[in-house]
Amino acid sequence: MASSIAVCRLRMRGSLSRCFKKVDSCFQRKFGTSTDATKTDAPNKKYKIEPKDGSKSFYTVQEEKIEQAERSVLISCPAKTNEKKFLQYLSRHGDINKCFFYESYGTYAVVEFANKESLKSLHEGTAIPSINHEATVPFKSRLLSLRNTGPLDLSNGQSAPQCQPQTTIPINDLIQRMSKEDSIDKQISSLTETYQLTEENVCLRFLVCSLLKDIAAAYFPECTIRPFGSSVNGFGKLGCDLDMFLDLDSISGRNLKKPKAGLSLEYQTKRSASERAATQSILSVIGECVDQFGPGCVGVQKILQARCPLVRFAHQPSGFQCDLTANNRVAMKSSELLYLYGGLDQRVRYLVFSVRCWARAHSITSSIPGAWITNFSLTVMVLFFLQRRTIPILPTLDHLKELAGPIDKSVIEGNDCTFVSDFTKIQLQDNTETLEQLLQEFFEFYGTFAFNRMSINIRKGREQNKPEVSPLHIQNPFEPALNVSKNVNGTQLERFVALCRESAWMLQQREFNLPHSGNGASTGNNAPWGLAALLMPSVSQAAGVKSRKKRKREPASERIKGLLDSLKNREEKKS
Repeated sequence: MASSIAVCRLRMRGSLSRCFKKVDSCFQRKFGTSTDATKTDAPNKKYKIEPKDGSKSFYTVQEEKIEQAERSVLISCPAKTNEKKFLQYLSRHGDINKCFFYESYGTYAVVEFANKESLKSLHEGTAIPSINHEATVPFKSRLLSLRNTGPLDLSNGQSAPQCQPQTTIPINDLIQRMSKEDSIDKQISSLTETYQLTEENVCLRFLVCSLLKDIAAAYFPECTIRPFGSSVNGFGKLGCDLDMFLDLDSISGRNLKKPKAGLSLEYQTKRSASERAATQSILSVIGECVDQFGPGCVGVQKILQARCPLVRFAHQPSGFQCDLTANNRVAMKSSELLYLYGGLDQRVRYLVFSVRCWARAHSITSSIPGAWITNFSLTVMVLFFLQRRTIPILPTLDHLKELAGPIDKSVIEGNDCTFVSDFTKIQLQDNTETLEQLLQEFFEFYGTFAFNRMSINIRKGREQNKPEVSPLHIQNPFEPALNVSKNVNGTQLERFVALCRESAWMLQQREFNLPHSGNGASTGNNAPWGLAALLMPSVSQAAGVKSRKKRKREPASERIKGLLDSLKNREEKKS
């Protein structure tokens, strides 16, 4: 769902080292992973990150964010609200830990109080609106509206409060920004810094989950609604959808020990034919409540016959497109695994963001369901590539399972989902390849990969014979019988391979690997080079996919020839 967002421009930092430190410190604040960025001016720079003892596990971070969200409110404000007066007014109810503003169909503020007692005081002083000729549903949520009923001027002549960005900048602006950098490594860092979820955006996602939990708690008082996927795995892009699941496993009484003799009590409950039928019934009721009673929730769809039943809706106050499932435990373990891999080495996240952006720029991936490669499949392909380096950057899933302790034991629906959660138990090998090298070799790796015969498997960290005839086979890490890329057809895979070959060829050309001086930043007309050039739309795509034989006779597409001619003309004018 589109939302009108005020995008705050980010100023680029000086050196690559400072860029790395900013990106990693932001990741640490959001997801709890302590990382050390090392200096980048050394030729044999070590990218490996040794997590400190204070590194937080995935579920520790989850619980902290959930607890913060339960002390928070979301308030719709007039456009020119005086931030100081606004905070003074709210502080009458208790100390405030954090507050930030953003825009989505109006101006909103997220306010986190220091304790829950403040919320009780706030609710006691909040009125239910009376609307002429309409009836209101008196559901007291933590989504509020700020009104001015007296002579007090809330704006006090002030301009609108500074709003946090909630969507990414246009691709052309990103290309222009990256073209001003002086190395491909810095371009990759700039892209990640620009596209990754901000700390404020992550807080907003947990708050939306908490607001939904208030509705579900009418039926299941001890339930929790958790975000999963890109919102929490460290690879989320500003503007990505919010995937949530209704967690009923934590409800007390499930595994209560009964006395061997004597009296005991148990709840009377409804019976259902299967767990799937129970999930469908629960989501049907919760979906109806969201539709009827959830402020700001519009376009509610109950998609209950899908392989994983869900409720889909748009949350207008946040601008998020939301999918709510129930007891989706395997998806949560996948999120935890990606979070772990992303926290082991800073190059993982940088490379994933770059490859995803490249794929989206060339319509390899899409927000519309279809035969395209998904972001999850593409992320697994990056992880597999990093496992397959001569000196592996990432361990296999089987190795992570070997390092697991009793607390990490996890079996879900008969599938072994066990792997270590403690960063400090994982020892990485000494790989010093640069981001530029890894990006080029990623394209070379998949430009020559035997997709017709081999399957991608991050559990083993090596290619395996394909068990089925699908064009692209990527084994689900936790459900081995499933192919996470089963939707991809031959045409889309061939496009991906062709673009990998073209991109690898471009990165081998000296004209593309060096920044172009003479078009100073003052002119605002830097010629795209390096990764920025790879993000430019391809002219050859408009004519459709060329066959592989034809590509052998014509290694350079019209786009490459045009860029080379442009660069040569600029050099001739300079000389």
